[in-house]
Amino acid sequence: MRAIPQVDLAEFLSGDDARRRSFVQQLGKAYEEVGFVTVINHGITDEMINAMYTNVEAFFAQPFAVKKQYEVPGLAGQRGYTSFGKEHAKGSDAPDLKEFYQWGQTVTDNDPIKEQYPPNVELREVPAFNDTLYRAYRAFEVSGAHLLEAIALFLKLPENYFTDKIKNGNSILRCIHYPPITQEPKNAIRAEQHEDINLITLLIGASADGLEVLDKQNQWVAINAGPGEIVVNVGDMLQRLTNNRLCSTTHRVVNPPREKWHTPRYSIPFFLHPRSEMDLTCLESCVTTDNPLHYEPITAGEYLDERLREIGLKK
Repeated sequence: MRAIPQVDLAEFLSGDDARRRSFVQQLGKAYEEVGFVTVINHGITDEMINAMYTNVEAFFAQPFAVKKQYEVPGLAGQRGYTSFGKEHAKGSDAPDLKEFYQWGQTVTDNDPIKEQYPPNVELREVPAFNDTLYRAYRAFEVSGAHLLEAIALFLKLPENYFTDKIKNGNSILRCIHYPPITQEPKNAIRAEQHEDINLITLLIGASADGLEVLDKQNQWVAINAGPGEIVVNVGDMLQRLTNNRLCSTTHRVVNPPREKWHTPRYSIPFFLHPRSEMDLTCLESCVTTDNPLHYEPITAGEYLDERLREIGLKK
């Protein structure tokens, strides 16, 4: 049995009303019951995925002194490089066994929100790195916007409900390197169990196994995206907006078997965030007698700030 459902984004983009409605129901039901789906025909090409991994691996192969040049104090890891052991899961003191590089929004119109975003930190050592991440970021934005249109319809909202909220949003493309494990870890796995902060996360297949999801029976289930699939999960912001109707599922990245400790792991998730002013007050339609209000009002920016402090990236 498949651990998580698969949906075909081409069905939603087909222009056929019946196929669109079927896609909306499949996606919404999966997010109510599981919190994760795999998506095919998502618009992220194999060429783009291969280029990302080639350039990301080339960057992480650089000496630490080179990588450290791209770590910018005061940005809470939101742009450029974050060195090994800086981030930990909420509620855990043990740092995750990873280093990462983050690429953020590039505002190309006259939107005043540009003042809120620091510029991206561009690499000199890997010439194609910057353009590759910029193009991938734009492709992920398009795919994510279509998925949010379907989610809006499932919630009986206008199809364009999220459109103005994610335009020039604070999304992050994160390139993660889990180095080979060289000694017995004291009390950490590659990424301790956590939930994502954002609206939805789009994840292309990782270079090695390790991703596990906690199911409704409280069992850990290994997740492996097949060829042509990306994994897309609900984040805490969407769970909060829907008053827990759509689940932000707990997941983790476990260490490989000891005989594979020498193998690194690379992963590239796209965390789709809205603009900081988005109101995350629970939708009235999601507050019922059976599902009373769970959260106080908060904006996306306030919530992100709170969570970055909880995971150790912001002091």
